Amino acid sequence: MPYHEFECSTCIPERKKHAVVKGPGETLADALPLGYLNTIPGTISERGCAYCGAKHVIGTPMKDVIHISHGPVGCTYDTWQTKRYISDNDNFQLKYTFATDVKEKHIVFGAEKLLKQNIIEAFKAHPDIKRMTIYQTCATALIGDDIDAVAQEVMEELPDVDIFVCNSPGFAGPSQSGGHHKINIAWIKNKVGTVEPEITSDYVINYVGEYNIQGDQEVMQDFFKRMGIQILSTFTGNGSYDDLRAMHKAHLNVLECARSAEYICNELRVKYGIPRLDIDGFGFEPLGNSLRKVGLFFGIEDRAQKIIDEETARWKPELDWYKARLTGKKVCLWPGGSKLWHWAHVIHEEMGLDVVSVYTKFGHQGDMEKGIARCEQGALAIDDPNELEGLEAMNKLQPDIIFTGKRPGEVAKKIRVPYLNAHAYHNGPWKGWEGWVRFARDIYNGIYSPIHELSKLDISKDEIPTDKGFKTARMISDADLPEAVRNDPNLRRYTGKYDMVAELRERTYPTFPQKGAQEAAA
Repeated sequence: MPYHEFECSTCIPERKKHAVVKGPGETLADALPLGYLNTIPGTISERGCAYCGAKHVIGTPMKDVIHISHGPVGCTYDTWQTKRYISDNDNFQLKYTFATDVKEKHIVFGAEKLLKQNIIEAFKAHPDIKRMTIYQTCATALIGDDIDAVAQEVMEELPDVDIFVCNSPGFAGPSQSGGHHKINIAWIKNKVGTVEPEITSDYVINYVGEYNIQGDQEVMQDFFKRMGIQILSTFTGNGSYDDLRAMHKAHLNVLECARSAEYICNELRVKYGIPRLDIDGFGFEPLGNSLRKVGLFFGIEDRAQKIIDEETARWKPELDWYKARLTGKKVCLWPGGSKLWHWAHVIHEEMGLDVVSVYTKFGHQGDMEKGIARCEQGALAIDDPNELEGLEAMNKLQPDIIFTGKRPGEVAKKIRVPYLNAHAYHNGPWKGWEGWVRFARDIYNGIYSPIHELSKLDISKDEIPTDKGFKTARMISDADLPEAVRNDPNLRRYTGKYDMVAELRERTYPTFPQKGAQEAAA
């Protein structure tokens, strides 16, 4: 198993054990980089901290809550509006963010009075909101502010409000994953079991590890509703504070993102005996298998199968159309934790993409194990990379596109590599059958964008094509497609120049200029 040493990191020899190349016939024990360790000094990591993991990832998607950070204003600003956690209460949690704005004088003399003042002011400014979460940051943790005591004092003075305290300073773990654990355990310890829900179905679940990125939760909610299943609470996308206090009454915990929320599922099993079932909402086959598992648990497999048959028949032709044009394209899969292994195999099997690299900034060894096991031989696996290592990897691998966050994505654009936002999506939701086709369309548009092709030209010397040369305008003729696609009987019907134009116009969003298509057809 060859460790991969980046040229930019030769001055930090410890980094060599954090990147490996998946070789032929190797076991996971041979091809596993070190992970979930404290960042090596001098590497200029792009990781998030434990506070970020608690507030930004888990807490903020709760919709009817005042989310207030007790610390310097920069902490809350960095975790505000960077993901599309939409909600059905006019996106209250996206519009507003709250901070006590701790200054130097508060560090010297204490900031508990400031916190209480801010809590009361926030409730007065938003009288319809009666719930609050307070997040502790490094500064106020180091000076020893007793946030729990302040919260209890306010609840005694304002009996109609309820406050949850999350002690998750940035230094509470090696990465933001430490914050996931902190808020999971604090929620079940302090809030679960304090509200009794109304049960309306014989089949009741908690949908855990789902954050409603651009409506993902609503897509899955529709499938469960069609199966006759009641979602008692969603932890935490579009989730209600009081619904999440009633998690103890579910029959089953359905877990989507194991990296961020397995902790609360495990504790609910220990404390209340609620079983855990892991699912995957991405990709035709994984999603179908997931709904079958949920149906099998409740004895309603036929309801799940009906949805699978209907949705597959509706969307499979369009997915195959995109697969014919994406087969053989190289992708760097650089998302957060669970998408590393949710996507690694299925984008290859169902879209034809070749994964040439995987990485994670905060994932554990288990994330790397599953991710590396599911990607192709020769893939470069990296733990906690920095900007220079990312640039070096892209220059070496020459991917056609990368899936990552906004910061490394904008860096990629500078070297003419298109990216899709794996954390907040480009045109989501991406879950469900239709969502997976939408994901494929975004990949296709990213790779074949005329603007992206133009960005590669040197306008000082290169001729600028005006009426030819862009694959998007020509919609990719047979000659442009890989031989494996042309010889595949399952994809051959989708390789004609315009054989699905009319159908695509009827059934999905336009993926090319209609005027150009009409001229070409003529």
